[in-house]
Amino acid sequence: MTGTDPLANALSALNNAESVGHLDQTVQPASNEIGSVLEVFYDRGYIGGFQYVDDGKAGEFDVELKGAINECGPVKPRYSATADEYEKWEKRFLPARDYGTLVVTTSRGVMSHYEAREEGVGGQVIAYVY
Repeated sequence: MTGTDPLANALSALNNAESVGHLDQTVQPASNEIGSVLEVFYDRGYIGGFQYVDDGKAGEFDVELKGAINECGPVKPRYSATADEYEKWEKRFLPARDYGTLVVTTSRGVMSHYEAREEGVGGQVIAYVY
């Protein structure tokens, strides 16, 4: 049986692998959205790297873990946030101020809430990591 939300399944797999101390994890199926979220995780230093592997089906990502993720997960439902509302969502999903990252999808692509606040764009909060 497969899940209905590939992003939630991918983040759950990363969370479980980190909690038991694995150094790598395969995330499948691959999608552009998951790849963009992994790019934000990499840019913020939560994972060591990732690589797309074409398996002849939907593809998969091989993710190198660093042990830096305490918890990550999707935000359901996906809340809309303006550029000055990110602090409200930080309080809800992150344990402390400036600790962790919200992943936001904007008209300029998927980015962390720090980048979105800096560029002054709003969007939808889709995931969190700390």
